[in-house]
Amino acid sequence: MAIGSGLGAQLGIAAETTYGTYAAPTKFVEFTKEGLVLKKTTAQSAGIAAGRLMALSSRRVVTQREGAGSIDMEVTNKAMGVLLQSLMGTSVTPVQQATTAAYLQTHLLADVAGKSLTIQKGVPLTTGVVTKKNFLGCKVISAEFSCEVGGMLTASFEIDSKDCEETSVLAAATYPAMSPYHFGQMAVKTGAYGSETARDGVRKVSIKIERAQATDRFYANSSALKKEPITNDQVKITGSIEMDYVDTVLDDLHTSDAATSLLWEFKGANIASTYDERITFALPAIRIDDAPPTVEGFDVVKPTINFTSLYDGSNLPKIEYMSSDITL
Repeated sequence: MAIGSGLGAQLGIAAETTYGTYAAPTKFVEFTKEGLVLKKTTAQSAGIAAGRLMALSSRRVVTQREGAGSIDMEVTNKAMGVLLQSLMGTSVTPVQQATTAAYLQTHLLADVAGKSLTIQKGVPLTTGVVTKKNFLGCKVISAEFSCEVGGMLTASFEIDSKDCEETSVLAAATYPAMSPYHFGQMAVKTGAYGSETARDGVRKVSIKIERAQATDRFYANSSALKKEPITNDQVKITGSIEMDYVDTVLDDLHTSDAATSLLWEFKGANIASTYDERITFALPAIRIDDAPPTVEGFDVVKPTINFTSLYDGSNLPKIEYMSSDITL
Protein backbone atom coordinates (compact mmCIF):
# COMPACT_ATOMS: atom_id res chain seq x y z
CA MET A 1 0.00 0.00 0.00
CA ALA A 2 1.39 3.39 -1.03
CA ILE A 3 1.36 6.62 0.95
CA GLY A 4 -1.98 8.37 0.46
CA SER A 5 -0.52 11.61 -0.93
CA GLY A 6 1.72 12.80 -3.73
CA LEU A 7 4.55 10.95 -1.97
CA GLY A 8 3.08 7.73 -3.34
CA ALA A 9 2.81 8.90 -6.95
CA GLN A 10 4.80 7.49 -9.88
CA LEU A 11 5.49 8.13 -13.57
CA GLY A 12 6.46 5.32 -15.92
CA ILE A 13 7.46 5.83 -19.57
CA ALA A 14 7.93 3.61 -22.61
CA ALA A 15 8.51 4.26 -26.30
CA GLU A 16 5.59 3.06 -28.42
CA THR A 17 5.97 0.87 -31.49
CA THR A 18 2.70 2.20 -32.92
CA TYR A 19 1.31 5.65 -32.17
CA GLY A 20 -1.38 5.44 -29.51
CA THR A 21 -0.88 1.73 -28.73
CA TYR A 22 -0.09 0.99 -25.08
CA ALA A 23 3.49 0.04 -24.25
CA ALA A 24 4.27 -1.18 -20.73
CA PRO A 25 6.48 1.32 -18.88
CA THR A 26 10.15 0.39 -18.82
CA LYS A 27 11.60 3.55 -17.26
CA PHE A 28 10.42 5.31 -14.13
CA VAL A 29 11.39 8.95 -13.82
CA GLU A 30 11.54 11.07 -10.72
CA PHE A 31 9.49 14.23 -11.16
CA THR A 32 8.64 17.33 -9.15
CA LYS A 33 5.25 18.11 -10.69
CA GLU A 34 2.99 16.86 -13.46
CA GLY A 35 -0.17 18.14 -15.10
CA LEU A 36 -1.25 15.38 -17.48
CA VAL A 37 -5.04 15.37 -17.89
CA LEU A 38 -7.68 13.90 -20.15
CA LYS A 39 -9.48 16.50 -22.25
CA LYS A 40 -12.84 15.70 -23.77
CA THR A 41 -15.13 17.65 -26.07
CA THR A 42 -18.82 17.07 -25.47
CA ALA A 43 -21.97 18.03 -27.32
CA GLN A 44 -25.45 18.20 -25.85
CA SER A 45 -28.57 17.48 -27.85
CA ALA A 46 -30.92 20.46 -27.60
CA GLY A 47 -34.03 19.25 -29.36
CA ILE A 48 -37.31 20.85 -28.31
CA ALA A 49 -39.87 18.50 -26.80
CA ALA A 50 -43.21 19.74 -25.46
CA GLY A 51 -42.89 20.56 -21.75
CA ARG A 52 -39.26 19.42 -21.35
CA LEU A 53 -37.45 21.99 -19.24
CA MET A 54 -33.94 20.47 -19.28
CA ALA A 55 -31.67 18.76 -21.77
CA LEU A 56 -31.63 14.97 -21.50
CA SER A 57 -28.61 13.44 -19.81
CA SER A 58 -28.84 10.45 -22.15
CA ARG A 59 -28.27 12.71 -25.15
CA ARG A 60 -24.91 14.15 -24.16
CA VAL A 61 -22.13 12.70 -26.32
CA VAL A 62 -18.33 12.80 -26.35
CA THR A 63 -17.15 13.96 -29.78
CA GLN A 64 -13.39 14.17 -29.17
CA ARG A 65 -10.86 12.81 -26.66
CA GLU A 66 -7.23 13.75 -26.15
CA GLY A 67 -4.73 14.43 -23.39
CA ALA A 68 -2.22 17.15 -22.59
CA GLY A 69 -0.09 18.52 -19.81
CA SER A 70 3.42 19.01 -18.53
CA ILE A 71 6.06 17.11 -16.59
CA ASP A 72 8.59 19.01 -14.47
CA MET A 73 11.71 17.28 -13.20
CA GLU A 74 15.34 17.55 -12.25
CA VAL A 75 17.65 16.29 -14.98
CA THR A 76 19.51 13.23 -13.71
CA ASN A 77 22.45 11.09 -14.80
CA LYS A 78 20.19 8.18 -15.74
CA ALA A 79 16.80 7.42 -17.33
CA MET A 80 16.54 10.58 -19.46
CA GLY A 81 17.14 8.96 -22.85
CA VAL A 82 13.55 8.19 -23.87
CA LEU A 83 12.39 11.75 -23.22
CA LEU A 84 15.40 13.25 -25.02
CA GLN A 85 14.78 11.03 -28.06
CA SER A 86 11.11 12.05 -28.19
CA LEU A 87 12.13 15.71 -28.04
CA MET A 88 14.97 15.68 -30.57
CA GLY A 89 13.71 13.07 -33.04
CA THR A 90 16.78 10.97 -33.89
CA SER A 91 16.51 7.23 -33.22
CA VAL A 92 19.32 6.66 -30.74
CA THR A 93 21.20 3.55 -29.67
CA PRO A 94 23.64 4.18 -26.80
CA VAL A 95 27.22 3.64 -27.98
CA GLN A 96 29.60 1.90 -25.59
CA GLN A 97 32.80 3.88 -25.01
CA ALA A 98 35.75 1.55 -25.55
CA THR A 99 35.07 -1.46 -23.27
CA THR A 100 33.86 0.62 -20.33
CA ALA A 101 30.48 0.96 -18.60
CA ALA A 102 30.01 4.38 -20.23
CA TYR A 103 27.47 4.73 -23.04
CA LEU A 104 27.01 7.85 -25.18
CA GLN A 105 23.65 8.94 -26.55
CA THR A 106 23.77 11.54 -29.33
CA HIS A 107 20.39 13.17 -29.86
CA LEU A 108 20.58 15.17 -33.09
CA LEU A 109 17.71 17.36 -34.19
CA ALA A 110 15.43 15.46 -36.59
CA ASP A 111 11.76 15.03 -37.43
CA VAL A 112 9.76 13.47 -34.59
CA ALA A 113 7.51 11.31 -36.79
CA GLY A 114 7.07 7.90 -35.14
CA LYS A 115 8.44 9.09 -31.80
CA SER A 116 5.58 8.62 -29.34
CA LEU A 117 5.38 7.46 -25.75
CA THR A 118 3.07 5.78 -23.32
CA ILE A 119 3.21 7.69 -20.05
CA GLN A 120 1.59 5.96 -17.09
CA LYS A 121 0.94 7.96 -13.98
CA GLY A 122 -0.02 6.48 -10.67
CA VAL A 123 -2.11 8.81 -8.50
CA PRO A 124 -2.68 7.76 -4.86
CA LEU A 125 -6.03 7.94 -3.15
CA THR A 126 -5.92 9.02 0.50
CA THR A 127 -6.39 5.33 1.36
CA GLY A 128 -3.04 4.51 -0.25
CA VAL A 129 -4.60 2.76 -3.25
CA VAL A 130 -2.82 4.00 -6.38
CA THR A 131 -5.08 4.73 -9.35
CA LYS A 132 -3.62 4.45 -12.84
CA LYS A 133 -3.99 6.69 -15.86
CA ASN A 134 -2.28 5.64 -19.07
CA PHE A 135 -1.66 8.44 -21.54
CA LEU A 136 -1.23 6.97 -25.01
CA GLY A 137 0.35 8.54 -28.08
CA CYS A 138 2.32 11.12 -26.11
CA LYS A 139 4.33 13.57 -28.21
CA VAL A 140 6.80 16.08 -26.75
CA ILE A 141 5.68 19.49 -28.00
CA SER A 142 8.37 21.49 -26.22
CA ALA A 143 10.96 21.28 -23.46
CA GLU A 144 12.69 23.95 -21.43
CA PHE A 145 15.94 23.36 -19.54
CA SER A 146 17.22 25.79 -16.92
CA CYS A 147 19.88 26.12 -14.23
CA GLU A 148 20.85 29.04 -12.01
CA VAL A 149 23.21 29.82 -9.15
CA GLY A 150 22.73 27.31 -6.33
CA GLY A 151 20.13 25.28 -8.22
CA MET A 152 19.54 22.02 -10.05
CA LEU A 153 19.37 21.57 -13.80
CA THR A 154 15.62 21.33 -14.35
CA ALA A 155 13.46 20.38 -17.32
CA SER A 156 9.82 20.99 -18.15
CA PHE A 157 8.28 18.87 -20.92
CA GLU A 158 5.01 19.85 -22.61
CA ILE A 159 3.08 16.79 -23.75
CA ASP A 160 0.28 16.17 -26.26
CA SER A 161 -1.53 12.84 -25.98
CA LYS A 162 -3.92 10.86 -28.18
CA ASP A 163 -5.99 9.40 -25.34
CA CYS A 164 -6.06 8.30 -21.72
CA GLU A 165 -7.21 4.87 -20.58
CA GLU A 166 -7.39 3.29 -17.14
CA THR A 167 -7.47 -0.44 -17.87
CA SER A 168 -3.82 -1.46 -18.33
CA VAL A 169 -2.06 -2.76 -15.22
CA LEU A 170 -0.18 -0.36 -12.98
CA ALA A 171 3.51 -1.19 -13.38
CA ALA A 172 5.68 -1.67 -10.32
CA ALA A 173 7.99 1.33 -10.13
CA THR A 174 11.72 0.69 -9.85
CA TYR A 175 14.41 3.34 -9.82
CA PRO A 176 18.14 3.08 -10.45
CA ALA A 177 20.48 5.04 -8.21
CA MET A 178 20.43 8.50 -9.78
CA SER A 179 22.09 11.86 -9.18
CA PRO A 180 20.84 15.27 -10.35
CA TYR A 181 22.94 17.67 -12.39
CA HIS A 182 23.44 21.04 -10.71
CA PHE A 183 25.01 24.50 -10.94
CA GLY A 184 28.30 23.34 -9.42
CA GLN A 185 28.82 21.13 -12.49
CA MET A 186 27.82 23.73 -15.07
CA ALA A 187 30.08 25.02 -17.84
CA VAL A 188 29.16 27.61 -20.51
CA LYS A 189 31.29 28.16 -23.60
CA THR A 190 30.96 30.23 -26.78
CA GLY A 191 33.05 30.76 -29.90
CA ALA A 192 33.82 28.89 -33.10
CA TYR A 193 32.02 25.55 -33.31
CA GLY A 194 34.24 22.80 -31.94
CA SER A 195 36.65 25.18 -30.22
CA GLU A 196 34.42 27.13 -27.85
CA THR A 197 35.98 28.87 -24.83
CA ALA A 198 34.60 29.30 -21.32
CA ARG A 199 32.50 32.38 -20.52
CA ASP A 200 32.98 34.13 -17.21
CA GLY A 201 30.24 35.75 -15.12
CA VAL A 202 27.35 33.47 -16.12
CA ARG A 203 24.73 33.06 -13.41
CA LYS A 204 21.85 31.33 -15.21
CA VAL A 205 21.13 29.65 -18.54
CA SER A 206 17.82 28.58 -20.05
CA ILE A 207 17.14 26.84 -23.37
CA LYS A 208 13.71 26.13 -24.81
CA ILE A 209 13.13 23.76 -27.74
CA GLU A 210 9.72 23.98 -29.42
CA ARG A 211 8.51 21.27 -31.83
CA ALA A 212 5.50 22.73 -33.65
CA GLN A 213 3.06 19.96 -34.58
CA ALA A 214 -0.46 19.71 -35.93
CA THR A 215 -2.22 18.29 -32.86
CA ASP A 216 -5.76 18.72 -34.23
CA ARG A 217 -5.88 15.83 -36.72
CA PHE A 218 -9.36 14.59 -35.84
CA TYR A 219 -10.95 12.71 -38.74
CA ALA A 220 -14.00 10.60 -39.46
CA ASN A 221 -13.61 6.86 -38.85
CA SER A 222 -11.27 7.51 -35.90
CA SER A 223 -13.67 7.06 -32.97
CA ALA A 224 -13.18 10.65 -31.76
CA LEU A 225 -9.40 10.18 -31.47
CA LYS A 226 -6.67 12.06 -33.34
CA LYS A 227 -4.09 10.83 -35.81
CA GLU A 228 -0.42 11.23 -34.96
CA PRO A 229 0.58 14.91 -34.96
CA ILE A 230 2.73 16.02 -37.91
CA THR A 231 5.46 18.67 -37.81
CA ASN A 232 3.89 21.80 -39.28
CA ASP A 233 6.51 24.50 -38.71
CA GLN A 234 10.25 24.94 -38.26
CA VAL A 235 11.81 24.05 -34.93
CA LYS A 236 12.25 27.05 -32.66
CA ILE A 237 15.14 27.09 -30.18
CA THR A 238 15.54 30.11 -27.95
CA GLY A 239 17.19 30.86 -24.66
CA SER A 240 18.73 33.32 -22.28
CA ILE A 241 21.97 33.84 -20.39
CA GLU A 242 21.95 35.89 -17.20
CA MET A 243 25.37 37.17 -16.21
CA ASP A 244 27.39 39.84 -14.49
CA TYR A 245 28.81 42.36 -16.95
CA VAL A 246 32.38 41.03 -16.75
CA ASP A 247 33.23 41.58 -20.42
CA THR A 248 31.65 42.71 -23.70
CA VAL A 249 32.01 39.47 -25.69
CA LEU A 250 28.29 38.70 -25.91
CA ASP A 251 27.34 42.38 -25.93
CA ASP A 252 29.58 42.86 -29.00
CA LEU A 253 27.86 39.93 -30.71
CA HIS A 254 24.56 41.68 -30.12
CA THR A 255 25.91 44.84 -31.73
CA SER A 256 27.37 43.05 -34.77
CA ASP A 257 24.63 40.40 -34.98
CA ALA A 258 27.35 37.83 -35.67
CA ALA A 259 26.78 34.16 -34.85
CA THR A 260 28.55 32.13 -32.20
CA SER A 261 28.38 28.54 -31.07
CA LEU A 262 27.00 27.86 -27.58
CA LEU A 263 28.05 24.84 -25.53
CA TRP A 264 26.21 24.28 -22.24
CA GLU A 265 27.47 21.29 -20.30
CA PHE A 266 27.15 19.50 -16.96
CA LYS A 267 29.69 16.90 -15.85
CA GLY A 268 29.09 14.42 -13.06
CA ALA A 269 31.03 11.53 -11.60
CA ASN A 270 33.54 9.47 -13.52
CA ILE A 271 32.06 6.30 -15.01
CA ALA A 272 35.30 4.71 -16.20
CA SER A 273 38.60 5.72 -17.76
CA THR A 274 38.22 9.23 -19.26
CA TYR A 275 34.43 9.04 -19.48
CA ASP A 276 32.36 11.14 -17.08
CA GLU A 277 28.63 11.33 -16.67
CA ARG A 278 27.49 14.40 -18.58
CA ILE A 279 24.76 16.13 -20.50
CA THR A 280 25.78 18.59 -23.20
CA PHE A 281 23.59 21.00 -25.15
CA ALA A 282 25.33 22.09 -28.36
CA LEU A 283 23.88 24.93 -30.44
CA PRO A 284 26.27 25.54 -33.37
CA ALA A 285 24.88 29.00 -34.22
CA ILE A 286 23.11 31.43 -31.95
CA ARG A 287 22.33 35.09 -32.63
CA ILE A 288 21.91 37.56 -29.78
CA ASP A 289 18.49 39.23 -29.93
CA ASP A 290 19.03 41.67 -27.08
CA ALA A 291 21.61 42.22 -24.38
CA PRO A 292 20.97 45.55 -22.70
CA PRO A 293 23.70 46.32 -20.13
CA THR A 294 21.57 48.85 -18.29
CA VAL A 295 22.56 50.45 -14.99
CA GLU A 296 19.68 50.15 -12.52
CA GLY A 297 21.33 51.27 -9.33
CA PHE A 298 24.43 50.70 -7.23
CA ASP A 299 24.63 46.93 -7.77
CA VAL A 300 26.74 45.05 -10.31
CA VAL A 301 25.33 45.38 -13.83
CA LYS A 302 23.57 42.12 -14.71
CA PRO A 303 22.41 41.93 -18.34
CA THR A 304 20.16 39.14 -19.58
CA ILE A 305 21.22 38.00 -23.04
CA ASN A 306 18.32 36.57 -25.06
CA PHE A 307 19.25 34.49 -28.10
CA THR A 308 17.83 32.47 -30.98
CA SER A 309 19.47 29.30 -32.24
CA LEU A 310 19.69 28.88 -36.01
CA TYR A 311 21.11 26.30 -38.44
CA ASP A 312 24.69 27.04 -39.47
CA GLY A 313 24.28 25.05 -42.68
CA SER A 314 26.44 22.12 -41.56
CA ASN A 315 25.97 21.21 -37.91
CA LEU A 316 22.64 20.41 -36.28
CA PRO A 317 21.79 21.24 -32.66
CA LYS A 318 22.25 18.20 -30.45
CA ILE A 319 22.05 16.93 -26.91
CA GLU A 320 24.71 14.45 -25.83
CA TYR A 321 24.03 12.26 -22.81
CA MET A 322 26.77 10.12 -21.32
CA SER A 323 25.61 7.63 -18.72
CA SER A 324 25.79 4.00 -17.72
CA ASP A 325 22.38 3.36 -19.32
CA ILE A 326 22.84 0.52 -21.80
CA THR A 327 19.46 1.23 -23.40
CA LEU A 328 17.18 4.22 -23.58
